[in-house]
Amino acid sequence: MADIQSVRFALPLPPSINSQYTQVGKKRVLSKEHAKFKKQVRQKIHRLRVDGTITDEFILALNRGWVGLFLDFYFESPRRRDLDGGLKITQDALLDSLGINDNRVVDIHLVKRIAPGNPRVEVELEAIPTWQFDDEYVYLGESND
Repeated sequence: MADIQSVRFALPLPPSINSQYTQVGKKRVLSKEHAKFKKQVRQKIHRLRVDGTITDEFILALNRGWVGLFLDFYFESPRRRDLDGGLKITQDALLDSLGINDNRVVDIHLVKRIAPGNPRVEVELEAIPTWQFDDEYVYLGESND
């Protein structure tokens, strides 16, 4: 079994769950804050690709294997936001930027921390080459059925 590969980096803190969508007429659409966050993530991933922190080999490993996602959310205050409110937007923006389907995520760790002067998300992204779902079932790939 190949070793787990990982990269670490920081992202801006995503908008709160209440700020991620807005109402336009009868339609619920992504807010400007949501779109801004996704753009910031794309730009950060692009910089990490250019500087070699995220390599083609790493992205290939994510696509061939499974994904572990470790997110430390640094909030301005301990009670103003829920820990899990930023998970989905961060996961989607990050994996979309890498061209990875988020159904490959098999392991998520969330931590709530406080940093009043420096809110952010510290990310560790792991490429897991093989993964056993439980003692009885091992994923062997898609069937031809």
